[in-house]
Parts: sequence; structure tokens; C-alpha cells
Amino acid sequence: MNEPHTTHCGTDIPRWADIGVNLTDKQFRDDRDEVLERARRAGVTWQLLTGTNVDESRQAMELASQHHDLFATAGLHPHSARFYSPALENELRELLSQDSVKAAGEMGLDFNRDFSPRPDQERAFEAQLALAVEYRLPVFLHERDAHERFAPILKAYRDHLVGAVVHCFTGSRQALFDYLDLDCHIGITGWVCDERRGKPLAELVHNIPDNRLLLETDAPYLLPRDLPEPPPKKRRNEPSLLPWIGERVATLRAQDVASVAQMTSANARALFQSDA
Repeated sequence: MNEPHTTHCGTDIPRWADIGVNLTDKQFRDDRDEVLERARRAGVTWQLLTGTNVDESRQAMELASQHHDLFATAGLHPHSARFYSPALENELRELLSQDSVKAAGEMGLDFNRDFSPRPDQERAFEAQLALAVEYRLPVFLHERDAHERFAPILKAYRDHLVGAVVHCFTGSRQALFDYLDLDCHIGITGWVCDERRGKPLAELVHNIPDNRLLLETDAPYLLPRDLPEPPPKKRRNEPSLLPWIGERVATLRAQDVASVAQMTSANARALFQSDA
């Protein structure tokens, strides 16, 4: 098996935080422990595991409770918004009260695929924003082709939320500045490493203030296209590759790699109220 590409070695490697890892995905079923070990060797010392439905959120919470450097979100992805119900909300309440759960979500609007009717998406989004306010948790947000509806809904709750991150941001310049005006953090993935589709995002990254920048792999998805070596498993992204994304972001922002690692890790720990 090939080892993931890293450009650092020794004990003084930068320490990174990956705020978006789908570690409960079936693609990690057979080698999850090895994936975690590779991440730690690469300097990824803090990970937030994404919950997109109740079952997955519970799995993420249970996994996080077994590791000092793993934490979880709990929520319902807009693709599944049609299933939101009082019974499901009660299950989310139970999850959001757990110590290892550090954010509400993944929640939001996805008008690209429309797997759930748009009115259902909006209802589930608002209900989960209200839960985040109640439980004083930051929100882990998904928005795709829905900025014009997403922004005003978020704005109505923003003053009452302790924090927010727009996960896997790939939007327009206007959307970026709208979210920054709402005091959101911005999650940048390996999309920025795609020389074709990621070019517009690459041109925007320098506009994100230091204290609002977060990094994520969204593993096992969004494998960086420009890796100099094959990933450990063919076509699968994993958290050990976060430093490669970080180096690309550092170049685009004309900052040194260690500074980007330090500030994005500090931002993650502050937003998600974690001392780990």
C-alpha cells in the first residue's frame, strides 16, 4: 500500500485540524484505524466527523467518544430533509447533548440535486438552526446553488448562534462576502487543488480573514486532483491528505505553511469549543 504524500517529516511537523471527515462512510469500514494512524503521522491531530442523518450522527458520536482527537456533528443533510419529523428531532436532541458532539449539522439547502423538496429543506434547516440556538452549538452548514434562500434564513438566526461554518465552500465572490458579513467561518477543501473546476475558488481564498479560515478534506470525497503520488486507496480521499490542501491554500494566500496550520487549527478549536 502506498503511503499518503506528505512534505514534512520528523517530530516538528505542523499540526492540522480537519473540520469535515465522513469517517463513518462505508469506504473506511475495513481500514478505519489505519486511516486514523496515517492522519496522525501526517500531523492531523484534530478531526470533526460529519453526521448527515441520525444513524450516521450516532456512529460519529460513538466513534468520537473513543478517541481524544475526534469530535462529531449531529444533524440532517438537506438531501434527507423530507424525513424531518418530531421523532427525528427528539433523536437529534439526544445527540446534541452529548459531550463529543461539537456542532449541529450537517444542515442547509441543496438546490442542485433537490433530493428533498425545497420547502422540506427550508423547514428542516430552520428547525435545526433553532436547535443549535437552544443547545448553544455552532452550525455546520451545507449550501449548494441555494445562496439566495440560504443567506436570509441563516441571517434570521445568526445573532443567536454561537458560531457557523459554511462547509466545503465553492460559491461565488458575492456569496463569500455575504457569509463573511454574517461572521461565518469558511471551510476550504481539496476543491481548491482542482486546476479546472477549482480555479474560481483558488482566486477567492486570499479574501478569507485569517480568523475565519478552516480546512477540511470532506474525505472520502473530493480527492485533490494534483497529488504528486497516488493516495493510499485508489480514488479515496482521507484526512492524512489535509496537509497537501493546506500547502495549496498557503501558497494562494502567500503565507507560510506552519502559520496556516497553526491558525486554522486554532480557529477549529475555538469555533467548536474544544481544548483537545
